[in-house]
Amino acid sequence: MTEYFSETQYFSEIQTLAAVPSLSRAQLGVFLAEGLIAAHPSPEGAVFRAVDVARLALLCDLAEHFDLQGDALAVVIALIDQLHITRQHLRAMAQALEVEPQDLRARVGARFIGLLAV
Repeated sequence: MTEYFSETQYFSEIQTLAAVPSLSRAQLGVFLAEGLIAAHPSPEGAVFRAVDVARLALLCDLAEHFDLQGDALAVVIALIDQLHITRQHLRAMAQALEVEPQDLRARVGARFIGLLAV
C-alpha cells in the first residue's frame, strides 16, 4: 500500500480490496472472523478506516512473507499493538515533561537513563 489515506476517510469492501492488492475477499473474511480487524457499520454497509486498511496490509505481509496464520498471526499482531500503545504512552510522557522546568527534566532524564542501564 503506497498511497496516503487520511484518517477520516472510509473505504468500502471493494475499495479496501483494491487498496490492498494482496488481500482476497476470503482472507478478509478470515481476518474479520478471527477478530484481527473490525469493520465499521455505515448506511452503505461495512466500511474500513485508513488505519484498518494499513492493518490489513500488514496482516497480509505477515501472512505472506512470514507464513503466519491463525494463532501465530494473532500473537504477532497483538505484540505489535502493544508496541504501538507503549510508544503512545512514551510520547505522552515526553510531552508532559516538555512543560516542566529544565532541572526537573534533567533529573528525570538522568534517572531514566540510569534505569535503562540496569
